[in-house]
Formats: sequence, C-alpha cells, structure tokens
Amino acid sequence: MWQAELPLVGYKAPDFEAEAVFDQEFIKVKLSDYVGKKYVVLFFYPLDFTFVCPTEITAFSDRYSEFEKLNTEVLGISIDSVFSHLAWVQTDRKSGGLGDLRYPLVSDVTKSISKLFSVLIPDQGIALRGLFIIDKDGVIQHATINNLAIGRSVDETLRTLQAVQYVQENPDEVCPAGWKPGEKSMKPDPKLSKEYFAAI
Repeated sequence: MWQAELPLVGYKAPDFEAEAVFDQEFIKVKLSDYVGKKYVVLFFYPLDFTFVCPTEITAFSDRYSEFEKLNTEVLGISIDSVFSHLAWVQTDRKSGGLGDLRYPLVSDVTKSISKLFSVLIPDQGIALRGLFIIDKDGVIQHATINNLAIGRSVDETLRTLQAVQYVQENPDEVCPAGWKPGEKSMKPDPKLSKEYFAAI
C-alpha cells in the first residue's frame, strides 16, 4: 500500500489550490493563502450525501464562531465535485442535506489533495476521515485519521487546537493529557516537571 515518505506532523502542509463552495457560490481556495494569517482545521470526509459526514460537517459549522475566536479557518474536503457540494448545501438538513455552511467545502475530484495528505484509500478512491491542524506558519501540528464509520469530535478538535496555540505562545511549557485552557501546564524539565506532578 502507498505510504508517505515522511510523517506529516511537524512538516509544512502540502499546498493546494482547488474549487470550493461557500455561501452557495463557487470560489477558489489556496491553502498557502492562510499562511501568516490564520490557523487552519482541514478535514477530509469520504462522500457527499452519505450518513456520518453530514453530522460532522454541520457540527463544525454550528460551532464555527468558536474556531473564529481562535483565529482559525475550517475547510472541509472530499473527492466530490463542486456541483455535488452545492446540491448538498442546497438540501435541507431534515432531508439529509447540509443547509448553509459557515466555511468552504473544497472539491478534490482529481484526488490529488487526498493523496498529498495520505488519506486516500487507493482501491476505493475516497478519503478516510483525516483531520489536520495547521498553524500560522503552515506547519501541521496535529493529525488524526478515523476509518469511514467513525465520526470525529468538535470538542476534541477545539481542545487540541487550544493546546497547539498555548504551547506556541508558551514555548517553555507543554500540555499534559486532557489539558484544557486554564488548567496547569508542565515544564519539560526533570526537576521543574515535579511542580506539576506535586500539584495534581
């Protein structure tokens, strides 16, 4: 099976430019346009008009303002065409559609972006549920990949994003398991870390 030569985390995100649907219009999205400006949560999903996918896509949209406050853009992406994306957005949620979304849905009809991010299932031609947090320097700081039947958590995405931002703003600290904003962090030092362990 095809594998990436390097782990994606810790490396620059592969750039791409593609068509997307936003506000019921076709737009161009270029990942590198966000470098120096915003964090990006990029998530892949298998197909439009399926079952788990709309629950994830609408959940990210419903909580978009929380990402906005963290200076973060959300981008959803699948191998469907922009025409399919548009039809899905124009379908009411009660009928299995998405309704209006607060972020772009990117089209990867060539499957090249899914390949770049190592989420394409070669024999099925669709993407696994990959999610990537990309910082303002364009570096991938977090990646998770779920199999097709398993939806993702917006809460955990937000928590991880906040942890990424915290350690970047406080480079002499690290975040322990389950860390949330306002909780105690840790010094990555044999002696100083004892302060954290003594406090818990």
